[in-house]
Amino acid sequence: MSAPSVLITGAARGIGAAIALEFGRRGWQVGVNYLRSEAQAQEVCRRIEAAGGSALAVRADVSRSDEAQSLVDTARSAFSRLDALVCNAGVALPQMLLTDVTDRQWRELFAADVDGVFFPVRAALPHFVHQKTGAIVTVSSMWGQVGGSCEVAYSAAKGAVISFTKALAKEVGPSGIRVNCVCPGVIQTDMNAHLSAADLEVLQEETPLMRLGTPEDVARAVCFLASEEASFVTGQVLGVNGGMVI
Repeated sequence: MSAPSVLITGAARGIGAAIALEFGRRGWQVGVNYLRSEAQAQEVCRRIEAAGGSALAVRADVSRSDEAQSLVDTARSAFSRLDALVCNAGVALPQMLLTDVTDRQWRELFAADVDGVFFPVRAALPHFVHQKTGAIVTVSSMWGQVGGSCEVAYSAAKGAVISFTKALAKEVGPSGIRVNCVCPGVIQTDMNAHLSAADLEVLQEETPLMRLGTPEDVARAVCFLASEEASFVTGQVLGVNGGMVI
């Protein structure tokens, strides 16, 4: 029997790359989606293959319906089947007052963070339904759970991902498909590179576990939810935030 396969959106850098590498380490065939970071995506694939795994880098803008469909079709063709989908791709805005968010920023944020979940999931669902099995893991944020001042647009988009996850879990559960969500807290990635050392120290002190998260912390949670170890888990929101949001 061939190894299980997973498609991960936004998998060239940061949390997405860590997720791809963790799946590869566990013996999965890995579809590494990217938009602009081709060299980084190819490096992720190289590392998976160097460890004896199988990986494929596929460019697609998942905020576009046609490209998301093509991405899913390509992964299915390459791996013969698809067992899991991880919707990780997304963007954030600089911290700002809601009144300073432009129409374009709002639309682009929701296109990446909400459409970028909807289109790949819609493309993969008929395949999962036909198989009567499949795991979908979405990646939201702790701000999608509780909201963040000067992060209203991002909080709204990530909150939509959480509601999407819960509703879809109810809809597709009878078809044997599980849908869960991971909500990272403050994770050491490029997205937080603009923060000063003092800011990061304050955030660390505000975290009950007294440290910031790593991409690998998130990756392990995602892999658990996609695995058979979580076969009776669906519709759940798992915070990976060191206790900052409880």
